[in-house]
Amino acid sequence: MKEHWRRTFLIIWSGQLISILSSAVVGYAIIFWLSIETGSAEILAIAAIAAMLPQAVLGLFTGVYIDRWNRKLVMILSDCFIALCTLVLVILFSVGKIEYWHIYLLAAARSVGSAFHMPAMQASLPLLAPESKLMRIAGVNQMIHSISAIGGPALGALLLAVLDMKYVLLFDIAGALFAATTLLFVVIPNPEKSGKKKTPHVWNEMKESIAEIRKDKGLAFLFLFSVIATFFIMPIAVMFPLMTINHFNGTVFHMSVVEVFWGAGMLAGGALAGIKLHAGNKTLNLDELNKATLINYMYIIFGLTFFFSGILSPAGFIWFVILTAIGGVSTSVYNASFTSLIQLKIDPAMLGRVFSVYMSFNYIPSMIGLLGTGFIADRIGLINAFIICGFVNFAIGLISLMIPSIRRTGISTL
Repeated sequence: MKEHWRRTFLIIWSGQLISILSSAVVGYAIIFWLSIETGSAEILAIAAIAAMLPQAVLGLFTGVYIDRWNRKLVMILSDCFIALCTLVLVILFSVGKIEYWHIYLLAAARSVGSAFHMPAMQASLPLLAPESKLMRIAGVNQMIHSISAIGGPALGALLLAVLDMKYVLLFDIAGALFAATTLLFVVIPNPEKSGKKKTPHVWNEMKESIAEIRKDKGLAFLFLFSVIATFFIMPIAVMFPLMTINHFNGTVFHMSVVEVFWGAGMLAGGALAGIKLHAGNKTLNLDELNKATLINYMYIIFGLTFFFSGILSPAGFIWFVILTAIGGVSTSVYNASFTSLIQLKIDPAMLGRVFSVYMSFNYIPSMIGLLGTGFIADRIGLINAFIICGFVNFAIGLISLMIPSIRRTGISTL
């Protein structure tokens, strides 16, 4: 199976590119629409919470079933369910009955599909390709997300300007159905299960997945620091459009420029993770580097981009764009490193559970942070929020570099 991994991933990547790009186009169109309609950080935060809450709650349990069910079928049904949810939103816009709570509800429903799709996809990768290619595959996956991050805001702003929202939403439906169709043409194996097939015991198996993470002390620390970092990042992430509009006096065009450069940075980061670099007679492959150390350096870089963004004057928009691009690079390398490290360290038969629990542990504190978005924007201020978040992430990177168990867990096992 793994001998033909390139053909398999070419098919999967084509479907994922179209699906993720179309979702990004629609997602940014909705963000821009809400930003223009309300100009409220709290509205944006509520929409973000609605999109994460089901994944945070269901993520504690979905992995138990993903590791038992047919993972390919799980992904296909998840894509179809997401398309159905978007169709409902199309109908509401078409009849002119759309309310903010409709968007929240449908975002939550789409999140249910994602709660099954993402862990099933990530858990399948080690069974489709050789271990030596996992970092490269993670890099390509980041490049797909980056292309979507580049094209999403630009196309979202363009389509929102020339088309009614109900027609923009149709792109998401088409993308989800295309991704589901491409999966029909590949074979995705399920991990071998030892012993008799047992009835799933959700609570016990969830505890088993946590125990699997804690077996490697360094990996457990990485999970903990990731949760802390995300707690501080998420409230700031939803304020990027407001930072552009309120601090830099920008427009929808400027918001899309920021998002495009963020995506360009992620694309560059994905390329760094997915290709070999040649310098004279030496070849550098990120797969050969200590992945935990890479993760920690990315915290430091990302923290600095937030910190310096916070001290910019309103005339410094171009520097804000450049710092955003650098942040995109660090985020992409971070995600590729973290994902491939989990895939290398965790038994494939438990990957669905581990990825779903990891997703929940990241989303739950993120939502707590998002609940304070309105308070942060009104009391602390956008500028101070960026500075504080940047300092915290910088500190996390420095502290992590000093922990020996984290350095040991990042040494390549290939």
